Amino acid sequence: MLRECKAHGSFLGQNCPVCNDEGKFIMSDREMSGLGRLIAGVLRHFPEKFGLEMDLNGWVDLNSMTDSFKEHRRYYHWLRPWHFKAITECDDKGRFQIEGDMMRATYAHSVEIEIDHPTDDIPEALYWPCSSEDVEMHLELGLKSSEKQNYVHLSKTIRNAMEAGHVHILRPSIIEVDTTRAIADGHTIYRAGTTVYLTEVIPPTYVDVMPVDDPIIEEIVAEWETEEAAKEEE
Repeated sequence: MLRECKAHGSFLGQNCPVCNDEGKFIMSDREMSGLGRLIAGVLRHFPEKFGLEMDLNGWVDLNSMTDSFKEHRRYYHWLRPWHFKAITECDDKGRFQIEGDMMRATYAHSVEIEIDHPTDDIPEALYWPCSSEDVEMHLELGLKSSEKQNYVHLSKTIRNAMEAGHVHILRPSIIEVDTTRAIADGHTIYRAGTTVYLTEVIPPTYVDVMPVDDPIIEEIVAEWETEEAAKEEE
């Protein structure tokens, strides 16, 4: 559940991880999950359905969004701007950003925006999941954005990429991107969220495929197989 400590702000769970204070209840896991999905949908894909105006960089007025959610989803009659701030503070993926009275999604937009995220402190390598059938195509053509997303979404670690790919692919293959060379040759990569990086295109000269026997990949696959076996026994 989502709670708030007077001294250390919002946190997930029963007690503040800093001072162990129980804090004030904000919302249940179910409420937090449902509201988080709705926020992501509105800020990434359909602000117009909620009558919201989005600026060039994806920002939406927080007070307007609060009023709109309460109007279009009556069961959120209790909603206040600080609920959005609490969800933003506790989102481990860094999906959202709040500055003053404005809020935006940090990545995964299908609406047209101009991103202005930082371009410094980019890791030397980033990772991207795909099906094993598509590996050769990406080695030949590189990485490009899709109809659903305006930018290529790269992951900070192999595990991040595996988990992102596992949503749609049982055993994703992992493409490694040489960001050092790509940036040196003039390609811009943006930091978005906590584990996601955005770019418009990655030509094939900067990509390679991770071997399936990479220790990290083998460890993650073993974890998944253990989880799957446990589910089958239930």
